[in-house]
Amino acid sequence: MPTPIYVETHIRASLDRVWELTQDTQQHPRWDGRFSRITPVEALATGGYRFRYELRLPLHTLAGTGTSLGERHRPDGTRTSALRFTTPDRLSPLGPGRGYWRYVPTADGVTFVTGYDYEPGWGRVLDRLVVRPLVGWLTAWSFDRLRLWAEDGVEPERWPLWSALAVWRPDRPRAGRCLRTPRRASTDRDGPRRTVATGAPTPAAPSVMDDAPATLDQLEAP
Repeated sequence: MPTPIYVETHIRASLDRVWELTQDTQQHPRWDGRFSRITPVEALATGGYRFRYELRLPLHTLAGTGTSLGERHRPDGTRTSALRFTTPDRLSPLGPGRGYWRYVPTADGVTFVTGYDYEPGWGRVLDRLVVRPLVGWLTAWSFDRLRLWAEDGVEPERWPLWSALAVWRPDRPRAGRCLRTPRRASTDRDGPRRTVATGAPTPAAPSVMDDAPATLDQLEAP
């Protein structure tokens, strides 16, 4: 089974500031390299909203739809956002998927986390070897671009995607500043392990998607 994508960063900014830059559909595509435009379409009867997204590429624009539902007030002080998405575009490397954001306040800022998974659009082999590593890197690079904006006011347009090659600029966004695996033990990809003494199966480590908020299961299809 493919490993879901996980990215975690720490942002030294207020929770409200991080929420604003990530939930505002005008601001979100400015820092997130996975999107060129996000357009709200309609409110959902069960909460949240439906949207259309685009990613403009040199020869083609990928487009799809999604649904999103945010939790701004939770008893533990954290916030969450759940997402489902799909696309009819056969050229898209990402098929239908689902994921979440978690916002965890800390003494000096916010730990911002995402976990998501999708059906490969170009087949599982190409997804494992090329697409998933690239999408994971792009997510982490975008998270660091967001961090620079929230912490220092450096607008994301200052750092276009090609700036990742500017290795002489230590102040550029870098995917390597983000955590790419959860702090807990990683998932055992081969399934349950067996103990040496008894041969009985031991539980596999939890998946990234096990941390998804309950709202993800309640969210309407895109």
